[in-house]
Amino acid sequence: MAPVFSEMIEEARLSARAIRDYGEHFFNPTVRLGVTGLSRAGKTVFITALIHGLTRGGRFPVFEPFASGRIARARLEPQPDDAVPRFDYENHVRTLIEARRWPNSTIDISELRLVIDYQRQNGADRRLTLDIVDYPGEWLLDLPLLHKSYEQWSKESLALSRERPRARLAEQWHAYLATLSAEGEEDEQAALTAARLFTDYLRACRAERFAMSLLPPGRFLMPGNLAHSPALTFAPLDLPDDGAAPEGSLWAMMARRYEAYKNVVVRPFFRDHFARLDRQVVLVDALSAFNSGPEALHDLEAALAGILDCFRIGRSTFISSLFRPRIDRILFAATKADHLHHSSHDRLEAVLRRTVANAVARAEDTGALIDVVALSAVRATREAMVARGRDKLPSILGTPAPGETAGREAFDGNTEVATFPGDLPADAEALFAGEGAFRGLSSASAEKSDYRFLRFRPPQLENAEPDGPTLPHIRLDRALQFLIGDRLQ
Repeated sequence: MAPVFSEMIEEARLSARAIRDYGEHFFNPTVRLGVTGLSRAGKTVFITALIHGLTRGGRFPVFEPFASGRIARARLEPQPDDAVPRFDYENHVRTLIEARRWPNSTIDISELRLVIDYQRQNGADRRLTLDIVDYPGEWLLDLPLLHKSYEQWSKESLALSRERPRARLAEQWHAYLATLSAEGEEDEQAALTAARLFTDYLRACRAERFAMSLLPPGRFLMPGNLAHSPALTFAPLDLPDDGAAPEGSLWAMMARRYEAYKNVVVRPFFRDHFARLDRQVVLVDALSAFNSGPEALHDLEAALAGILDCFRIGRSTFISSLFRPRIDRILFAATKADHLHHSSHDRLEAVLRRTVANAVARAEDTGALIDVVALSAVRATREAMVARGRDKLPSILGTPAPGETAGREAFDGNTEVATFPGDLPADAEALFAGEGAFRGLSSASAEKSDYRFLRFRPPQLENAEPDGPTLPHIRLDRALQFLIGDRLQ
C-alpha cells in the first residue's frame, strides 16, 4: 500500500500546483515549453537562436504571426521560478556571434521567460508569455525508473549491456560484477567500484563513435552536486529470479540507494518541472546515429519511445488544466540539417519519422499533435555545386572548427572548405537494416570519405554584434509555427 499511497499524495500535490498555475495563467496566458535533447543535440543553440530571432526580427516566413507583422515585439522578463537557474542567453549569443564558437552544453535545468505582444487575427491586442524550460534529455530517460523496482531495472540494464556493441564496452564492469555476491554483506568499497565501472561503461556508450542514447540513470553522466553521494553510488547486480534482498546484503544496499536516487533526483524533477509543461521539443542528433550504424539507430529508437512514454500527452481541456496537465504538442527535431545538402533534408526527416513511428502510433488516440522536422537552429554552412573531375557534386561550404580533419587535411578554423555530404538512402528502412551505409562528410579534395561529420564554426555575420543581424537558420520558423502559432491567432 505504501507505493500506492505515495502516488496518491504525489498526484494531490500535482493537482494543487496545476490549480495554482491555472489561476495565474487565466489572467496572463502562458505556454510552458520544454526543450530537451540527448547528448550533443544542440539545445543551447536552439533556445539561443529562437530568442535572438524573435527579439531581433529574424527571418521567419513560415511563422505566420511574425511574417504577417502581427507580433509587435518580443522581450525577456524575469522568470517566475526563483529557485531555477536562468538560461544564460546573453553570454550564449555573444559566444555564437562574436567568438564564433558553439556554447558549452548545459548540464542542469534552466529557464527563461519571453513575453510576446501581438495582435489577434480579429484585431485585438494580446500578450502571450512563453516560459522556456531547458533540461537534459538524460533526465527525461530517468522518468521510467519511477515505475520500476531495483530488481527490474537491474535485470533490464544487464540484458542491454550484453548486447552488441555494448558488451565490449562493458567488459571491465562485467568482469568486476562476476566477483560480487548480491546476497553477500554490504560493502561500501564494492559499491563505489561497481558504480564507477558502470559509469565508465555508460560514458563509453555515449562516445561519438558509438552514439548510444539509452543510458539511464542520467545523473551518472552529469552528477552535479550529487557526485560521490550514496544516491549515485549503486549499480546493477546479477540477482536471483525470485526472492527478496537479505537484510544487510549488498543487494539491499544497492536497492536502497536506487530508491534514494528516485526520491532525491527523479521525483522532484517530475513534480516541480516536467509535470507542468504544456508543449515539448525533443532535439535529436540523428546524424551521429547514422554514422555509428544500425545498432545506434535502434538504440535511439528505443530511447525516443521511452521519452514519448514519459509524457502525459493529450488534448488540453479545462479539467485537465485544473487537475492533470497534459502536453498537447510534441515536436521531434533532427538537428544539424546544415550538415547535409537540402536534397537530403526530406530523407533526414523521414528517418527520424521512422525512428519515432512506433511511439507515435501509441499516442494517436490521445488528441495530442506530434510533428517531425529536420532543422538547423543556426546554419553554419551554405550550398554550392563543386566540380570533382567531370562530375559536379551538390556540396556545402563552411569553416571547420580548429583541429578538425578530413582525410589528410587539417583545418585551422579560418579557412572555408567545400565538403560533399553524401546521400541518405531514399528508403529509411535501409539505414535500420544496415544497408545503404552513410559515411558522413568528406572534403571535396580528399581521397577517401571520413567516417564522421566535420564540426563547423558558427557563420561569420556582417555585423558581429549580438544586436546586429540575426542568425541564419533552417526551418526554425516551421518549429515555431507548430509550437506556438495556434496560441497567437
